Amino acid sequence: MTKPTNDKRVYRARTEEGEPDPIDRHVGARLRLRRTLMGLSQTELARAVGLTFQQVQKYESGANRISASRLYHISEALDVPVSFFFDDLPAKTGPGLSEDPAQPLAPPDAGREGLEMMRNYHRIGDETIRRGVYDLTKALASKLNVG
Repeated sequence: MTKPTNDKRVYRARTEEGEPDPIDRHVGARLRLRRTLMGLSQTELARAVGLTFQQVQKYESGANRISASRLYHISEALDVPVSFFFDDLPAKTGPGLSEDPAQPLAPPDAGREGLEMMRNYHRIGDETIRRGVYDLTKALASKLNVG
């Protein structure tokens, strides 16, 4: 495909390099984050919405795009609003989305330990204790990352 001669952005499902659209990758990363926080396997989520685990894998990687109706059903299964999947997208700048590498579209991979910590944090039923854990973690991170 040739590049457009004017400054208007031509919508493509893939980047010039053939990679998935950054927004599709972001939505997939948010899907993986929420599924993991809920302790669901790809197979369990797939069953809940009538998919195969391979389809869920492709959605999570951004390799396949998620239709609006499918995203709606996934949001119901994961008990989040559809807007959850678009949270943390960088602000739009100019004709396209910001491509500043300092503003990644997908959240950094927290790893198994980080996801376990988040899952356990959300299991704390007492709001006062949960807030104390939050404040402690924030204070430690601030203290250790000075300089």
